[in-house]
Amino acid sequence: MEQWSTDAVWRLPVTVCRITQFLGEQKADALLERAIASIGNTLKPSTIRDREVVPDYRRSRSRGDFAAPELMAAIDQVLEAVEHTLGVSCQHTEPEYSLNVHNDGDFYRPHQDTDVRLAPRRLLTFVYYLHRTPRPFGGGELRMFDAALPLHTGTAGKWQERTWRDWEPEHDSIVFFLPTAWHEVRPVSCPSKQHADSRFAINGWLCSPDPANRGNDDATP
Repeated sequence: MEQWSTDAVWRLPVTVCRITQFLGEQKADALLERAIASIGNTLKPSTIRDREVVPDYRRSRSRGDFAAPELMAAIDQVLEAVEHTLGVSCQHTEPEYSLNVHNDGDFYRPHQDTDVRLAPRRLLTFVYYLHRTPRPFGGGELRMFDAALPLHTGTAGKWQERTWRDWEPEHDSIVFFLPTAWHEVRPVSCPSKQHADSRFAINGWLCSPDPANRGNDDATP
């Protein structure tokens, strides 16, 4: 039996759980209005790594104290099915999330949400999308890059040689995937440049508990 080259690299599609009409029209529209109301000093330039602003790598605005309890409650309702599909356990996790706003020309280049050095507590990524209807912007797709095997070949290299799938940022839709997956936000075109016409997204993670916050929990049977 003839074997393949030892230099062969396998490309496997990354698993993404996508749910449309996630909150329903009434809740989604109310959440969109709250997002649109986040203007002025409540939005800051988005950061990478250790709160570093790098506009050539990521350009958008974010708000870390944005509250979306209805979204968190809905995620809890589907979490068991998501865990089963992605092969991850999220019991006893803590949510961390922020509102992210992309307007004309904004983007986020290929990246991972976690690795052994960066935010290792993140176990599951979720992105929930909001926008006016009809969609007032173009682009802004979530590009998920296929995994390269054997894993020791690494995830860097020539991006033009990678394979991928784009996911539309549809209003009231949510995607779940593993934080180790390589992904990017494609450039957004928003002709009006108006804040209310932006691509709004609530980006977050379910994270394992921070040992520094456990207090006396270790003494509890």
